[in-house]
Amino acid sequence: MISFVRFILLVLFLSSPFLLKAQVVDQEVHRVVFQVTKGEAADQEQAVGQLNNILKALPNAEIEVICHGKALPLLLEAESQVKDGIVDLLTRGVVFAACENTMRRAKASKEDLISGVITVPSALAEIILKQEQGWAYIKAGN
Repeated sequence: MISFVRFILLVLFLSSPFLLKAQVVDQEVHRVVFQVTKGEAADQEQAVGQLNNILKALPNAEIEVICHGKALPLLLEAESQVKDGIVDLLTRGVVFAACENTMRRAKASKEDLISGVITVPSALAEIILKQEQGWAYIKAGN
């Protein structure tokens, strides 16, 4: 039979914040520009996971994901390995933007993108503008 003290210690241990997965940090609105430059399947999954983790901790965050270079497949209907994750994030208010410069080089059109994805003329210029407006910057990956 477990002693009362051991029971209390066990309850405290099991309710420890260190054992919980991502927790809400606060309810404030945070603006985040999230740069993605890699597009392998593992990179795509990692980016979606990181975005979900941000929304768990900061549920009212405004997030714009800028994809360019090798990350374009993340947003292409026929190539995305995480299309369902992208669609889910779109429904939760995350904005996904494809770089038009990258799209031209890849010979991709707006019709090739997952429905709901927007485009920006230049990924780097968009990131600069967001940072000048006070948005926090995160580069996807590790």
